[in-house]
Amino acid sequence: MQPRDPSRWWSAILAALGGGLTWTSFPDLGWWFAAAPGIGLLFWAMRRDSARWNALVGLIWGTAFFLPLITWANDAVGLVPWIALSLAQAGFIALFGAAWSWARRGEAVWRNAWLQVVVFAVLWVAVEELRSAAPFGGFPWGRLAFSQADSPLLALARIGGAPLVSLLVAAAGALLALTWSAARGFALGAVLTRLGAAVAVVLVGMIVPMPTQSEDGSLRVSAIQGNVSHPGLDAFDQRREVLDNHLAGTQAVTDRVGSGGVDLVLWPENGTDIDPQADPQVWADIDAAAQAAGAPILVGTVEYPEDSDGRYNTALLWEPGVGPVDRYSKQHPAPFAEYIPIRELVRPFSSAVDLVTRDMLPGTEPGVLELDSERLGRTVTIGDVICFEVAYDALVRESVAEGAEFLVVQTNNASFGWSAESTQQLAMSRFRAVEHGRATVQVSTVGVSAVIAPNGTVSESTELFTADQLVATLPLRQTLTLATRMGSWPGWVLAGLGVVMTGAGMAGAARVRRDDRPEGAQ
Repeated sequence: MQPRDPSRWWSAILAALGGGLTWTSFPDLGWWFAAAPGIGLLFWAMRRDSARWNALVGLIWGTAFFLPLITWANDAVGLVPWIALSLAQAGFIALFGAAWSWARRGEAVWRNAWLQVVVFAVLWVAVEELRSAAPFGGFPWGRLAFSQADSPLLALARIGGAPLVSLLVAAAGALLALTWSAARGFALGAVLTRLGAAVAVVLVGMIVPMPTQSEDGSLRVSAIQGNVSHPGLDAFDQRREVLDNHLAGTQAVTDRVGSGGVDLVLWPENGTDIDPQADPQVWADIDAAAQAAGAPILVGTVEYPEDSDGRYNTALLWEPGVGPVDRYSKQHPAPFAEYIPIRELVRPFSSAVDLVTRDMLPGTEPGVLELDSERLGRTVTIGDVICFEVAYDALVRESVAEGAEFLVVQTNNASFGWSAESTQQLAMSRFRAVEHGRATVQVSTVGVSAVIAPNGTVSESTELFTADQLVATLPLRQTLTLATRMGSWPGWVLAGLGVVMTGAGMAGAARVRRDDRPEGAQ
Protein backbone atom coordinates (compact mmCIF):
# COMPACT_ATOMS: atom_id res chain seq x y z
CA MET A 1 0.00 0.00 0.00
CA GLN A 2 1.36 3.39 -1.00
CA PRO A 3 1.99 5.86 1.87
CA ARG A 4 -0.42 8.77 1.79
CA ASP A 5 0.76 11.96 0.15
CA PRO A 6 0.92 15.16 2.19
CA SER A 7 -2.23 17.26 2.27
CA ARG A 8 -2.41 20.40 0.18
CA TRP A 9 -1.70 22.49 3.27
CA TRP A 10 1.37 20.44 4.07
CA SER A 11 2.50 20.67 0.46
CA ALA A 12 2.31 24.45 0.64
CA ILE A 13 4.21 24.48 3.93
CA LEU A 14 6.88 22.16 2.54
CA ALA A 15 7.25 24.43 -0.49
CA ALA A 16 7.72 27.50 1.69
CA LEU A 17 10.24 25.67 3.86
CA GLY A 18 12.08 24.47 0.77
CA GLY A 19 12.35 27.95 -0.69
CA GLY A 20 13.64 29.36 2.56
CA LEU A 21 16.10 26.49 2.99
CA THR A 22 17.49 26.98 -0.51
CA TRP A 23 17.92 30.70 0.20
CA THR A 24 20.25 29.83 3.08
CA SER A 25 22.63 28.17 0.61
CA PHE A 26 23.43 31.62 -0.84
CA PRO A 27 25.52 34.32 0.85
CA ASP A 28 25.54 35.79 3.41
CA LEU A 29 24.75 32.48 5.11
CA GLY A 30 26.32 30.45 2.33
CA TRP A 31 25.22 27.00 3.58
CA TRP A 32 25.79 25.41 0.15
CA PHE A 33 24.72 21.99 1.40
CA ALA A 34 21.18 23.32 2.03
CA ALA A 35 20.45 23.82 -1.69
CA ALA A 36 19.74 20.17 -2.55
CA PRO A 37 17.46 19.50 0.47
CA GLY A 38 15.59 22.73 -0.35
CA ILE A 39 15.01 21.48 -3.88
CA GLY A 40 14.09 18.08 -2.47
CA LEU A 41 11.30 19.66 -0.44
CA LEU A 42 9.97 21.26 -3.63
CA PHE A 43 10.06 17.87 -5.40
CA TRP A 44 8.15 16.31 -2.53
CA ALA A 45 5.64 19.16 -2.33
CA MET A 46 4.81 18.63 -6.04
CA ARG A 47 3.63 15.03 -5.66
CA ARG A 48 0.12 15.78 -6.86
CA ASP A 49 -0.74 15.39 -10.54
CA SER A 50 -2.45 18.75 -11.02
CA ALA A 51 -0.38 21.21 -13.08
CA ARG A 52 -2.34 24.14 -11.64
CA TRP A 53 -1.70 23.02 -8.08
CA ASN A 54 2.00 22.43 -8.70
CA ALA A 55 2.26 25.84 -10.34
CA LEU A 56 0.89 27.32 -7.11
CA VAL A 57 3.36 25.21 -5.10
CA GLY A 58 6.17 26.54 -7.30
CA LEU A 59 4.98 30.09 -6.77
CA ILE A 60 5.05 29.58 -3.00
CA TRP A 61 8.56 28.08 -3.14
CA GLY A 62 9.78 30.85 -5.42
CA THR A 63 8.36 33.61 -3.24
CA ALA A 64 9.92 32.13 -0.10
CA PHE A 65 13.24 31.92 -1.96
CA PHE A 66 13.46 35.19 -3.89
CA LEU A 67 12.06 37.60 -1.29
CA PRO A 68 14.92 37.05 1.21
CA LEU A 69 17.51 36.49 -1.54
CA ILE A 70 17.12 39.92 -3.14
CA THR A 71 16.29 42.12 -0.17
CA TRP A 72 18.98 44.39 -1.62
CA ALA A 73 16.43 45.45 -4.26
CA ASN A 74 14.40 47.01 -1.44
CA ASP A 75 17.48 48.93 -0.31
CA ALA A 76 18.20 50.11 -3.84
CA VAL A 77 14.82 50.89 -5.40
CA GLY A 78 12.14 50.38 -2.76
CA LEU A 79 9.52 47.98 -1.44
CA VAL A 80 7.22 47.69 -4.45
CA PRO A 81 9.96 46.95 -7.03
CA TRP A 82 11.54 44.41 -4.66
CA ILE A 83 8.25 42.53 -4.23
CA ALA A 84 7.41 42.82 -7.93
CA LEU A 85 10.78 41.40 -8.99
CA SER A 86 10.55 38.60 -6.44
CA LEU A 87 7.07 37.59 -7.59
CA ALA A 88 8.07 37.80 -11.24
CA GLN A 89 10.94 35.40 -10.62
CA ALA A 90 8.71 33.17 -8.50
CA GLY A 91 6.44 33.00 -11.55
CA PHE A 92 9.19 31.11 -13.37
CA ILE A 93 9.19 28.50 -10.60
CA ALA A 94 5.41 28.28 -11.04
CA LEU A 95 6.04 27.59 -14.73
CA PHE A 96 8.49 24.90 -13.70
CA GLY A 97 5.84 23.30 -11.49
CA ALA A 98 3.39 23.11 -14.36
CA ALA A 99 6.03 21.78 -16.77
CA TRP A 100 7.12 19.13 -14.27
CA SER A 101 3.52 17.99 -13.85
CA TRP A 102 3.07 17.64 -17.60
CA ALA A 103 6.42 15.94 -18.23
CA ARG A 104 5.91 13.47 -15.37
CA ARG A 105 2.64 12.21 -16.88
CA GLY A 106 4.45 10.23 -19.55
CA GLU A 107 4.33 6.54 -18.65
CA ALA A 108 8.09 6.07 -18.90
CA VAL A 109 8.65 8.84 -16.36
CA TRP A 110 6.08 7.98 -13.71
CA ARG A 111 7.15 4.32 -13.81
CA ASN A 112 10.89 5.05 -13.39
CA ALA A 113 12.24 6.98 -10.41
CA TRP A 114 15.67 7.47 -12.03
CA LEU A 115 14.10 9.00 -15.10
CA GLN A 116 12.13 11.32 -12.81
CA VAL A 117 15.45 12.62 -11.47
CA VAL A 118 16.73 13.33 -14.96
CA VAL A 119 13.54 15.03 -16.17
CA PHE A 120 13.16 17.10 -13.00
CA ALA A 121 16.77 18.35 -13.17
CA VAL A 122 16.64 19.09 -16.90
CA LEU A 123 13.42 21.06 -16.54
CA TRP A 124 14.91 23.04 -13.67
CA VAL A 125 17.87 24.12 -15.79
CA ALA A 126 15.60 24.86 -18.75
CA VAL A 127 13.61 27.30 -16.61
CA GLU A 128 16.82 28.83 -15.22
CA GLU A 129 17.97 29.40 -18.80
CA LEU A 130 14.64 31.00 -19.67
CA ARG A 131 14.60 33.42 -16.77
CA SER A 132 18.26 34.27 -17.45
CA ALA A 133 17.25 35.49 -20.90
CA ALA A 134 13.79 37.05 -20.55
CA PRO A 135 12.20 39.46 -20.09
CA PHE A 136 14.40 42.53 -20.69
CA GLY A 137 17.50 40.37 -21.08
CA GLY A 138 16.74 38.16 -18.08
CA PHE A 139 17.70 37.99 -14.41
CA PRO A 140 20.08 35.09 -13.62
CA TRP A 141 20.35 35.92 -9.91
CA GLY A 142 19.57 32.91 -7.75
CA ARG A 143 20.66 30.15 -10.13
CA LEU A 144 21.47 27.09 -8.07
CA ALA A 145 25.01 27.01 -9.44
CA PHE A 146 25.81 30.33 -7.77
CA SER A 147 25.16 28.83 -4.33
CA GLN A 148 27.98 26.31 -4.75
CA ALA A 149 31.11 28.49 -4.48
CA ASP A 150 32.28 26.44 -1.46
CA SER A 151 30.98 23.09 -2.66
CA PRO A 152 32.87 20.23 -4.31
CA LEU A 153 30.49 20.77 -7.23
CA LEU A 154 32.24 24.05 -8.03
CA ALA A 155 35.00 22.24 -9.92
CA LEU A 156 32.44 20.98 -12.43
CA ALA A 157 31.93 24.57 -13.58
CA ARG A 158 35.11 24.01 -15.63
CA ILE A 159 33.31 21.27 -17.57
CA GLY A 160 29.76 22.51 -18.10
CA GLY A 161 29.45 25.92 -16.50
CA ALA A 162 26.38 27.00 -14.56
CA PRO A 163 23.94 24.69 -16.43
CA LEU A 164 25.84 21.57 -15.36
CA VAL A 165 26.25 22.62 -11.72
CA SER A 166 22.59 23.63 -11.41
CA LEU A 167 21.58 20.35 -13.06
CA LEU A 168 23.50 18.33 -10.49
CA VAL A 169 22.16 20.29 -7.50
CA ALA A 170 18.60 19.78 -8.75
CA ALA A 171 19.30 16.08 -9.37
CA ALA A 172 20.69 15.68 -5.85
CA GLY A 173 17.55 17.33 -4.47
CA ALA A 174 15.29 14.97 -6.41
CA LEU A 175 17.33 11.98 -5.22
CA LEU A 176 16.94 13.08 -1.60
CA ALA A 177 13.17 13.34 -2.06
CA LEU A 178 13.07 9.90 -3.66
CA THR A 179 15.15 8.56 -0.78
CA TRP A 180 12.47 9.74 1.63
CA SER A 181 9.81 8.17 -0.57
CA ALA A 182 11.63 4.84 -0.42
CA ALA A 183 12.11 5.15 3.34
CA ARG A 184 8.37 5.63 3.83
CA GLY A 185 7.84 2.38 1.95
CA PHE A 186 10.57 0.59 3.96
CA ALA A 187 12.53 -0.12 0.76
CA LEU A 188 15.99 -0.30 2.27
CA GLY A 189 17.78 -1.12 -0.98
CA ALA A 190 16.26 1.89 -2.75
CA VAL A 191 17.10 4.11 0.23
CA LEU A 192 20.77 3.18 0.14
CA THR A 193 21.02 3.39 -3.65
CA ARG A 194 19.33 6.76 -3.95
CA LEU A 195 21.09 8.32 -0.99
CA GLY A 196 24.42 7.03 -2.25
CA ALA A 197 23.72 8.51 -5.68
CA ALA A 198 22.89 11.90 -4.13
CA VAL A 199 26.16 11.91 -2.19
CA ALA A 200 28.11 10.82 -5.27
CA VAL A 201 26.60 13.62 -7.33
CA VAL A 202 27.80 16.19 -4.81
CA LEU A 203 31.28 14.71 -4.33
CA VAL A 204 32.14 13.94 -7.95
CA GLY A 205 33.72 17.37 -8.38
CA MET A 206 36.52 16.38 -6.01
CA ILE A 207 38.20 14.41 -8.79
CA VAL A 208 38.26 17.34 -11.25
CA PRO A 209 41.65 19.13 -11.30
CA MET A 210 41.69 22.93 -11.02
CA PRO A 211 45.15 24.18 -12.04
CA THR A 212 46.14 27.63 -10.79
CA GLN A 213 49.71 28.11 -12.03
CA SER A 214 50.59 30.87 -14.50
CA GLU A 215 51.09 29.90 -18.13
CA ASP A 216 52.64 33.06 -19.53
CA GLY A 217 53.95 35.16 -16.68
CA SER A 218 52.13 37.05 -13.97
CA LEU A 219 50.78 40.55 -13.40
CA ARG A 220 51.00 42.54 -10.17
CA VAL A 221 47.84 44.58 -9.66
CA SER A 222 46.27 46.76 -7.02
CA ALA A 223 42.53 47.15 -6.46
CA ILE A 224 41.30 50.44 -4.99
CA GLN A 225 38.17 50.52 -2.83
CA GLY A 226 37.62 54.22 -2.27
CA ASN A 227 34.38 54.03 -0.23
CA VAL A 228 31.58 56.63 0.08
CA SER A 229 30.38 58.79 2.93
CA HIS A 230 27.12 56.88 3.40
CA PRO A 231 25.26 54.03 1.67
CA GLY A 232 22.11 54.37 -0.39
CA LEU A 233 20.82 55.78 -3.65
CA ASP A 234 22.34 59.20 -2.98
CA ALA A 235 25.80 57.80 -2.20
CA PHE A 236 27.20 59.45 -5.33
CA ASP A 237 25.71 62.91 -4.81
CA GLN A 238 29.20 63.98 -3.78
CA ARG A 239 30.88 62.89 -6.99
CA ARG A 240 34.10 64.78 -6.41
CA GLU A 241 34.47 63.24 -2.95
CA VAL A 242 34.18 59.72 -4.38
CA LEU A 243 36.80 60.51 -7.02
CA ASP A 244 39.10 61.92 -4.37
CA ASN A 245 38.69 58.75 -2.32
CA HIS A 246 39.95 56.65 -5.22
CA LEU A 247 42.79 59.05 -5.93
CA ALA A 248 43.78 58.81 -2.26
CA GLY A 249 43.62 55.01 -2.36
CA THR A 250 45.85 54.96 -5.42
CA GLN A 251 48.35 57.21 -3.67
CA ALA A 252 48.28 54.92 -0.62
CA VAL A 253 49.28 51.96 -2.78
CA THR A 254 52.00 54.02 -4.43
CA ASP A 255 53.36 54.96 -1.02
CA ARG A 256 53.34 51.29 -0.01
CA VAL A 257 54.93 49.65 -3.07
CA GLY A 258 56.62 52.60 -4.76
CA SER A 259 56.24 53.94 -8.29
CA GLY A 260 56.15 51.04 -10.72
CA GLY A 261 55.49 48.59 -7.90
CA VAL A 262 52.37 47.33 -9.65
CA ASP A 263 51.67 46.72 -13.34
CA LEU A 264 48.05 47.87 -13.22
CA VAL A 265 45.76 49.79 -10.87
CA LEU A 266 42.09 48.76 -10.82
CA TRP A 267 39.31 51.18 -9.95
CA PRO A 268 35.69 50.04 -9.52
CA GLU A 269 32.59 50.92 -11.47
CA ASN A 270 31.85 54.62 -10.87
CA GLY A 271 35.34 55.21 -9.48
CA THR A 272 34.69 58.63 -10.93
CA ASP A 273 31.18 59.70 -11.86
CA ILE A 274 32.72 62.74 -13.51
CA ASP A 275 33.76 61.97 -17.07
CA PRO A 276 37.49 62.79 -17.22
CA GLN A 277 37.22 63.24 -20.99
CA ALA A 278 34.85 66.14 -20.42
CA ASP A 279 36.52 67.71 -17.36
CA PRO A 280 40.13 68.88 -17.75
CA GLN A 281 40.75 68.97 -13.99
CA VAL A 282 39.61 65.39 -13.50
CA TRP A 283 41.76 64.36 -16.46
CA ALA A 284 44.77 66.02 -14.88
CA ASP A 285 44.12 64.46 -11.46
CA ILE A 286 43.75 60.90 -12.79
CA ASP A 287 46.80 61.27 -15.02
CA ALA A 288 48.87 62.57 -12.13
CA ALA A 289 47.84 59.54 -10.07
CA ALA A 290 48.77 57.20 -12.91
CA GLN A 291 52.14 58.85 -13.40
CA ALA A 292 52.88 58.72 -9.67
CA ALA A 293 51.94 55.04 -9.58
CA GLY A 294 54.02 54.37 -12.68
CA ALA A 295 51.22 52.15 -13.97
CA PRO A 296 48.05 52.32 -16.07
CA ILE A 297 44.73 52.68 -14.26
CA LEU A 298 41.51 50.92 -15.26
CA VAL A 299 39.08 53.74 -14.49
CA GLY A 300 35.37 53.10 -13.99
CA THR A 301 33.47 56.16 -15.21
CA VAL A 302 30.55 57.42 -17.31
CA GLU A 303 30.42 58.83 -20.80
CA TYR A 304 27.76 61.13 -22.25
CA PRO A 305 27.73 60.93 -26.06
CA GLU A 306 26.95 64.19 -27.82
CA ASP A 307 24.55 62.58 -30.27
CA SER A 308 22.32 60.93 -27.66
CA ASP A 309 20.34 61.62 -24.50
CA GLY A 310 21.77 58.44 -22.97
CA ARG A 311 25.00 57.56 -21.23
CA TYR A 312 27.53 54.74 -21.14
CA ASN A 313 28.88 52.89 -18.11
CA THR A 314 32.51 52.67 -19.19
CA ALA A 315 35.90 51.36 -18.15
CA LEU A 316 38.84 53.37 -19.52
CA LEU A 317 42.33 51.92 -19.63
CA TRP A 318 44.38 55.00 -18.72
CA GLU A 319 48.02 55.15 -19.78
CA PRO A 320 50.19 57.57 -17.71
CA GLY A 321 50.91 60.74 -19.67
CA VAL A 322 48.65 59.63 -22.51
CA GLY A 323 45.11 59.16 -21.22
CA PRO A 324 42.58 56.55 -22.35
CA VAL A 325 44.06 54.01 -24.76
CA ASP A 326 41.29 51.40 -24.64
CA ARG A 327 37.74 51.17 -23.33
CA TYR A 328 34.89 48.85 -22.54
CA SER A 329 31.25 49.94 -22.16
CA LYS A 330 28.80 47.81 -20.23
CA GLN A 331 26.82 45.67 -22.67
CA HIS A 332 23.95 44.72 -20.37
CA PRO A 333 22.60 47.71 -18.41
CA ALA A 334 20.23 46.69 -15.62
CA PRO A 335 16.58 47.32 -16.54
CA PHE A 336 14.59 49.46 -14.10
CA ALA A 337 17.85 50.57 -12.48
CA GLU A 338 20.22 51.87 -15.15
CA TYR A 339 17.56 52.33 -17.79
CA ILE A 340 13.77 52.35 -17.52
CA PRO A 341 11.77 50.37 -20.05
CA ILE A 342 8.02 51.12 -20.24
CA ARG A 343 8.67 54.14 -18.01
CA GLU A 344 5.12 55.47 -18.12
CA LEU A 345 3.65 52.14 -17.03
CA VAL A 346 6.13 51.70 -14.18
CA ARG A 347 6.02 55.23 -12.72
CA PRO A 348 2.68 54.75 -10.84
CA PHE A 349 4.28 51.88 -8.89
CA SER A 350 7.56 53.58 -8.00
CA SER A 351 8.68 57.18 -8.28
CA ALA A 352 12.27 55.87 -8.19
CA VAL A 353 12.12 55.49 -11.98
CA ASP A 354 12.52 59.25 -12.28
CA LEU A 355 15.86 59.08 -10.50
CA VAL A 356 17.19 57.67 -13.80
CA THR A 357 17.13 60.85 -15.85
CA ARG A 358 19.33 59.54 -18.67
CA ASP A 359 18.95 55.91 -19.68
CA MET A 360 22.13 53.88 -19.92
CA LEU A 361 23.03 52.72 -23.41
CA PRO A 362 24.37 49.21 -24.08
CA GLY A 363 27.93 48.83 -25.28
CA THR A 364 28.50 46.82 -28.41
CA GLU A 365 32.03 45.44 -28.00
CA PRO A 366 33.29 42.46 -25.95
CA GLY A 367 34.78 43.10 -22.51
CA VAL A 368 38.44 42.96 -23.45
CA LEU A 369 41.14 45.63 -23.08
CA GLU A 370 44.72 45.41 -24.30
CA LEU A 371 47.41 46.30 -21.75
CA ASP A 372 50.93 46.88 -23.08
CA SER A 373 53.16 45.51 -20.34
CA GLU A 374 56.71 46.87 -20.52
CA ARG A 375 57.87 44.41 -17.85
CA LEU A 376 56.53 41.36 -19.68
CA GLY A 377 57.44 42.75 -23.07
CA ARG A 378 54.06 41.89 -24.56
CA THR A 379 50.39 42.78 -24.62
CA VAL A 380 48.22 41.31 -21.87
CA THR A 381 44.49 40.95 -22.56
CA ILE A 382 42.22 41.96 -19.68
CA GLY A 383 38.72 40.50 -19.46
CA ASP A 384 36.29 43.01 -17.94
CA VAL A 385 32.64 42.88 -16.93
CA ILE A 386 30.79 45.54 -15.00
CA CYS A 387 28.59 44.83 -11.96
CA PHE A 388 25.59 42.56 -12.70
CA GLU A 389 27.20 41.41 -15.96
CA VAL A 390 29.07 38.78 -13.95
CA ALA A 391 25.75 36.90 -13.67
CA TYR A 392 25.43 36.47 -17.44
CA ASP A 393 27.25 33.43 -18.83
CA ALA A 394 27.77 34.75 -22.34
CA LEU A 395 29.33 38.09 -21.39
CA VAL A 396 32.07 36.59 -19.20
CA ARG A 397 32.68 33.72 -21.60
CA GLU A 398 32.96 36.11 -24.54
CA SER A 399 35.81 38.04 -22.91
CA VAL A 400 37.75 34.82 -22.21
CA ALA A 401 37.12 33.48 -25.70
CA GLU A 402 38.51 36.79 -27.00
CA GLY A 403 41.78 36.12 -25.20
CA ALA A 404 41.38 37.42 -21.64
CA GLU A 405 44.20 36.14 -19.41
CA PHE A 406 42.57 37.26 -16.17
CA LEU A 407 39.20 38.73 -15.24
CA VAL A 408 38.12 41.96 -13.58
CA VAL A 409 34.64 42.53 -12.17
CA GLN A 410 34.16 46.26 -11.62
CA THR A 411 31.18 46.97 -9.42
CA ASN A 412 29.47 49.65 -7.38
CA ASN A 413 27.56 48.23 -4.41
CA ALA A 414 26.94 51.53 -2.60
CA SER A 415 23.20 51.54 -3.36
CA PHE A 416 22.62 48.15 -1.72
CA GLY A 417 23.51 49.11 1.83
CA TRP A 418 24.60 46.35 4.20
CA SER A 419 22.70 43.66 2.32
CA ALA A 420 24.15 40.42 0.94
CA GLU A 421 24.25 41.74 -2.64
CA SER A 422 28.01 42.20 -2.66
CA THR A 423 28.77 38.75 -1.24
CA GLN A 424 26.31 37.12 -3.62
CA GLN A 425 28.14 38.88 -6.42
CA LEU A 426 31.46 37.65 -5.03
CA ALA A 427 30.16 34.07 -5.16
CA MET A 428 29.42 34.58 -8.86
CA SER A 429 32.91 36.00 -9.44
CA ARG A 430 34.39 32.92 -7.74
CA PHE A 431 32.24 30.71 -9.94
CA ARG A 432 33.46 32.51 -13.08
CA ALA A 433 37.09 32.16 -12.00
CA VAL A 434 36.69 28.37 -11.88
CA GLU A 435 34.44 28.14 -14.93
CA HIS A 436 37.06 29.79 -17.14
CA GLY A 437 40.24 28.97 -15.20
CA ARG A 438 41.18 32.62 -14.72
CA ALA A 439 42.42 34.64 -11.77
CA THR A 440 39.74 37.21 -11.01
CA VAL A 441 39.61 40.51 -9.16
CA GLN A 442 36.30 41.91 -7.94
CA VAL A 443 36.82 45.60 -7.21
CA SER A 444 34.00 47.56 -5.60
CA THR A 445 33.50 51.16 -4.57
CA VAL A 446 32.47 50.11 -1.07
CA GLY A 447 33.15 46.34 -0.88
CA VAL A 448 33.30 43.50 -1.03
CA SER A 449 36.47 43.60 -3.14
CA ALA A 450 38.50 40.41 -3.47
CA VAL A 451 41.33 38.61 -5.24
CA ILE A 452 40.30 35.16 -6.48
CA ALA A 453 42.56 32.36 -7.69
CA PRO A 454 41.61 30.27 -10.76
CA ASN A 455 40.33 27.54 -8.41
CA GLY A 456 37.87 29.93 -6.75
CA THR A 457 39.87 30.50 -3.57
CA VAL A 458 39.73 34.04 -2.14
CA SER A 459 43.24 35.07 -1.15
CA GLU A 460 42.41 38.63 -0.06
CA SER A 461 39.19 40.54 0.55
CA THR A 462 37.85 43.73 2.08
CA GLU A 463 34.99 44.65 4.38
CA LEU A 464 31.89 46.63 3.43
CA PHE A 465 31.98 50.43 3.61
CA THR A 466 35.65 50.84 4.31
CA ALA A 467 38.41 52.49 2.33
CA ASP A 468 40.92 49.78 1.48
CA GLN A 469 43.40 48.58 -1.12
CA LEU A 470 44.45 45.13 -2.26
CA VAL A 471 47.76 44.26 -3.88
CA ALA A 472 48.24 40.85 -5.48
CA THR A 473 50.14 38.97 -8.15
CA LEU A 474 47.84 37.27 -10.65
CA PRO A 475 48.82 34.21 -12.72
CA LEU A 476 48.13 34.82 -16.40
CA ARG A 477 46.45 31.87 -18.13
CA GLN A 478 45.47 31.22 -21.72
CA THR A 479 44.20 27.62 -21.75
CA LEU A 480 40.46 27.44 -22.39
CA THR A 481 38.37 25.18 -20.16
CA LEU A 482 35.85 22.80 -21.68
CA ALA A 483 33.05 25.06 -20.41
CA THR A 484 34.55 28.03 -22.27
CA ARG A 485 35.02 26.04 -25.47
CA MET A 486 31.48 24.62 -25.45
CA GLY A 487 29.97 28.08 -25.15
CA SER A 488 26.18 28.24 -24.84
CA TRP A 489 25.59 24.69 -26.03
CA PRO A 490 25.00 23.04 -22.61
CA GLY A 491 22.29 25.55 -21.74
CA TRP A 492 20.66 25.39 -25.16
CA VAL A 493 20.66 21.58 -25.22
CA LEU A 494 19.14 21.30 -21.75
CA ALA A 495 16.54 23.95 -22.55
CA GLY A 496 15.61 22.09 -25.72
CA LEU A 497 15.42 18.79 -23.87
CA GLY A 498 13.13 20.42 -21.33
CA VAL A 499 10.68 21.41 -24.05
CA VAL A 500 10.84 17.95 -25.62
CA MET A 501 10.34 16.21 -22.26
CA THR A 502 7.33 18.36 -21.43
CA GLY A 503 5.75 17.73 -24.82
CA ALA A 504 6.47 14.01 -24.63
CA GLY A 505 4.88 13.79 -21.20
CA MET A 506 1.75 15.53 -22.39
CA ALA A 507 1.51 13.27 -25.44
CA GLY A 508 2.19 10.13 -23.42
CA ALA A 509 -0.43 11.02 -20.83
CA ALA A 510 -3.09 11.09 -23.53
CA ARG A 511 -2.60 7.34 -23.99
CA VAL A 512 -2.95 6.41 -20.30
CA ARG A 513 -6.05 6.79 -18.14
CA ARG A 514 -5.47 9.29 -15.33
CA ASP A 515 -6.66 6.78 -12.73
CA ASP A 516 -3.89 4.43 -13.86
CA ARG A 517 -1.15 6.98 -13.16
CA PRO A 518 0.30 7.06 -9.64
CA GLU A 519 0.80 10.50 -8.15
CA GLY A 520 4.18 11.66 -6.99
CA ALA A 521 7.57 10.08 -6.56
CA GLN A 522 8.08 6.33 -6.50
